[in-house]
This record gives sequence, structure tokens and C-alpha cells, in this order.
Amino acid sequence: MNALLRLSDRLGTGIDKTLARPLLTTLARVTFAATLLIYYWTSGLTKLGGGLSGLVSPSLGAYAQIFPRAMEQAGFDAGQLATWQHAVVVAGTWAEFLLPALVLIGLATRPAALGMILFVLVQTATDLLGHGALSDPAALGAWFDRAPGAPILDQRLFWITVLAIPALMGGGPVSLDALLRRRAQAESG
Repeated sequence: MNALLRLSDRLGTGIDKTLARPLLTTLARVTFAATLLIYYWTSGLTKLGGGLSGLVSPSLGAYAQIFPRAMEQAGFDAGQLATWQHAVVVAGTWAEFLLPALVLIGLATRPAALGMILFVLVQTATDLLGHGALSDPAALGAWFDRAPGAPILDQRLFWITVLAIPALMGGGPVSLDALLRRRAQAESG
């Protein structure tokens, strides 16, 4: 048994030194792109207002998605919301486009992935408290059960785990971060 453990350790050390970081960082970004990129961009599109001004003047649906209870209390009149709420809706809309794009191309990967993790946490809080998912056992789900597909607890844990890899380890060898780093080293040395 000890020989098997030593062999496993030797193989693991070799893999750690050569493959683990490049493989994990690249795989995490590809997994994010394959599963969540279009989800977030499509969600962002639902928040844009009409024309170019839509980038700073989100749709009524954007306010209803981000501040559902406040919008209900305001009779679905976004003009009744506070200035900070308008700023949050605009920033949230931009974040749904920019942060996933940065993770995808691997530019400012660590802060972009950390921003996405924070976005997922805020999104989850909004779903639980604002949209009432806290009282919906099917949506909320539970950990350590035999049903792995609940939209809130199960799926969001996977999302955060996938994003934690680039947040902690960077974009990997196939990223703009790595390209810029190589260029900077070539110019200085």
C-alpha cells in the first residue's frame, strides 16, 4: 500500500509541476464560456433600453429583475426609485457583459472572476429575497442530497467553484494576461 501511495505522490507531483495550473485555468475559463457566458449576455440584453442610450438607460425589466420589491412598491415606475438604485441597475447591466467577456478572453482575469463571484452572490440574494426563491424548495434545493440540479444552491455552488479557479490562479497560458506578461518580459529583458 505504501508503494502505491508513493507512486501516486510521484505522479501527482509531476502533474502538479507541469499540467495542473495550465490545465485547470484554461479548463475553468472554457467551462465558464461553454455554460455561463451566453446565459449572462442574454440576461444583460434583456436589461438594455432602446438604442444607444439603452446602455445608460436600462429597460423597465432591468429594474424589475434587480429590484423586484421596490419596483412593485413604486407601481413599476422606475422614476420613483432612488438614484443609487439607478446606478446599481446600470452597473449590474454593464457587469453582465463586461465581466464574462474579461473572463472569456483572460484579461484582468483574477479581478474579473472575483467580480463574477460577487455578481453570482448578489444575483443569488436577489433571487432568494427579492423573487421569493427562498420559499421555493425546488428552486432552492439542498446540499448533500441526491438531487444535484437545484438552480440556487447546487448550480450556483458549481458556478462559484468554476470561477474560483481563475480568481485564485489567473487566466492561464491561453489568455490575454499571459500574452501581455510575455510581451512585457520580452521588452524588458
